[in-house]
Amino acid sequence: MVKILSVFLFFTSILLSQNQNLEAVGVDSLLTLKIKKFIDEKAYKKNKDFIKLIFTPEKKFYQQKRVDVVKVVQTLKTNGLLNLFFKKPQELNLSFKTSASPLFFVKIMGDTLRNIGYYRYVTTKSHLDSSEFTWSISLKSEYATDPLILQDELKKSGASIIDIVKHSDTSWEYSIDTSSAYLNVPSLVEKEELKLKRSLYAHWLDVQKISNLRIKSSYRDRWYPEISYYNQYLHLLEVIKKDKITRTLFLVMPNNAKYIKIADMYTLKNVRDKLVLEPSGSR
Repeated sequence: MVKILSVFLFFTSILLSQNQNLEAVGVDSLLTLKIKKFIDEKAYKKNKDFIKLIFTPEKKFYQQKRVDVVKVVQTLKTNGLLNLFFKKPQELNLSFKTSASPLFFVKIMGDTLRNIGYYRYVTTKSHLDSSEFTWSISLKSEYATDPLILQDELKKSGASIIDIVKHSDTSWEYSIDTSSAYLNVPSLVEKEELKLKRSLYAHWLDVQKISNLRIKSSYRDRWYPEISYYNQYLHLLEVIKKDKITRTLFLVMPNNAKYIKIADMYTLKNVRDKLVLEPSGSR
């Protein structure tokens, strides 16, 4: 019930922000208001007729009475009205808002940012209230984030951009719908062996369909297992650590475990070869 209320309040705040002075200007003007948020007044006046042409018919740029902001930004960019590149590297500030669990959201966004090439960023702020969670980061970049690229990557996790606010060329705010989101990780299935290649990052997997898991390491490895179980909201359920080199590890999944993180107590450099996973039993 609390989660449903949070989602409702989150979407309500988005709709209210997009409906400023709605009664005074009319529904069709919402698109124009949003366009003016992305380009300066001088550029808008100079290209007003062209803008009207490329955004006709206007109904193509709405989704359920909301402005399709990603499509707006992409149209402006494609037609040379919005330049996302800087003359020299700048400090880029990005804020992401959601109604989802903070841990779950930061994991999804962290994976998404890494997949689009953002590795070195610093968290500058995080804030949680009754209706939303905001996570802000800063990084050095030669260009602003392309919303279409970000949107395509978010879709792989069942998430999507529902609003964008451009505060300046180097400061952008995104509202993200994660009501149907999930981690974009391999899903283990009974009797389907999976080999985890050598990696410097912990391995995340979806284990909701299995009840048991055998993990085998090769004789080239010096694996000290660290296994963490999480529920669907990424609340930690249990951690298993083995402070000795392990060749075979048999695990029984907790009833409400959806995700598992497989790591090493010290460093994943200890896994020189690969880990072989043998799932069994179904849930």
